[in-house]
Amino acid sequence: MSHAPSHSLPLPAFQIGHAHDPHVKTGVTVLLPGNPALCAVDVRGGGPGTRETDTLALGGLVDRVHAIVLSGGSVYGLAAADAVCAELGAKGIGFVAGPPPIPVSPVVPSAILFDNANGGDKAWGATPPFHRLGQKALQSASNETAEGAIGAGFGATAGAYAGGFGMASEIIDGVTVCAFIAANPVGSPYLPGTNVPHAWIYERGNEFNGAHPPEGYRWADPTDTKLSRFARAGQNTVIGAVVTDAALSASDLKRLAIMAQDGLALSVQPSHTPLDGDTIFALSIGERPADGPAILSNIGAAAARCLARALTRGVLAAQS
Repeated sequence: MSHAPSHSLPLPAFQIGHAHDPHVKTGVTVLLPGNPALCAVDVRGGGPGTRETDTLALGGLVDRVHAIVLSGGSVYGLAAADAVCAELGAKGIGFVAGPPPIPVSPVVPSAILFDNANGGDKAWGATPPFHRLGQKALQSASNETAEGAIGAGFGATAGAYAGGFGMASEIIDGVTVCAFIAANPVGSPYLPGTNVPHAWIYERGNEFNGAHPPEGYRWADPTDTKLSRFARAGQNTVIGAVVTDAALSASDLKRLAIMAQDGLALSVQPSHTPLDGDTIFALSIGERPADGPAILSNIGAAAARCLARALTRGVLAAQS
């Protein structure tokens, strides 16, 4: 497993932090908006593991988040968000429910993926490493990120291959859209019988090494998925977020999260299976105008492309 060199995020007010444990073969990623951000979520897989996603339902009391946590470790990984919540609360960052000494309440939704069968040392007893990893990921947050075997993608697998963490962005209608993905799908990211990503057509800047299907290529039954090894619900999952500087409403963000999920079908086959827990958050962190269904449609299509590219970039970086 490996990761690519760090590069700056295209959204200056946004930070990301990673931490991993090479012995356990797992990790955590924390996404930090510069200010509390409007957020929505779409859960599409059949075996999800999440925290505080109900908080993001339309019409609720709270409509902004202070961080998003992505973690390995299956249900144990949800503890990483506890650590992030505690650290932010200690700094006075959170929903204000009343004057001191009433503590603030950081809103930290989270999603987990299953990497507990990857051969790492999972004999953690009553002290899983995820609280520690959550703290470390938050402390490392910056406006740069690497890709590949890092953070929540450190112990991931994509079909029969190493999975990983990836990022991709696009500017459309003057709006920046960015996807952050920890790729651990049951399906394969490659066209059957080739080393060509399903998402090859969306490549930008030779990020997939210019791979194209062979002349006359025809679809064949895939042999490189995890279906023969991990055919149980919850043992896979793609988790992540799409972030934009467009000034979107909560209902717009819900539609953005739904449209972004289509990027999975563009980059993985099969996708959204009963064996995955695919969960995608959508955040608005800017004030660029984006009024009307036509503009939202373009932003959503860009989000799907970015998700497909981010997933593929994470897998390729982990294997390079």
